[in-house]
Amino acid sequence: MEIKKIIEKAKENDQSAFNALLDFFWNDVYGFQLKRTENENDAEDITIQTFSKAFDKIDTYNDSYEFKTWLITISKNIHIDLIRKRKSYIQDSSRRHVNDEFYDIIDESPSPEDKIITEQNLAKLLRDIKKLKPHYQEIINLRYFQELSYKEISEELNEPINNVKVKLLRARKLLAEVISKK
Repeated sequence: MEIKKIIEKAKENDQSAFNALLDFFWNDVYGFQLKRTENENDAEDITIQTFSKAFDKIDTYNDSYEFKTWLITISKNIHIDLIRKRKSYIQDSSRRHVNDEFYDIIDESPSPEDKIITEQNLAKLLRDIKKLKPHYQEIINLRYFQELSYKEISEELNEPINNVKVKLLRARKLLAEVISKK
């Protein structure tokens, strides 16, 4: 069947005519875009968009021009639009990135209110610790305030590591009881 007849059938919304046009011109449009983009995925996406747009606007096709030329022109314009979108996206994101650097800095330092609350909580905790027996106070101090390891505490107190662990466990339980009684 002659291409002009297939185009006429496509203008009448004949699905087989659309399939025939797609089959006949696919390689031309895809090859054109593959040379332009040098990327198979982009070439295929643009080719699909080209046929989609051409089939939507087939009524506007002027048969005094070659159908292939019309398709290639649509394809070229889609590619140009894609390049423009990518450039504007890159410019917008780079502009946004520059501006964000000044506004998105998170200040994680404690506020004056946070410092007061922390100091009050620490003061309460120290009062509660002082209610424990001296050897429990000492082990809590070594572990949590001086941040010594179990081994270092065992050397400091001259006791086996297991004893240190058991004492620390008892001290924490007793401290939890003191705190929960309030």
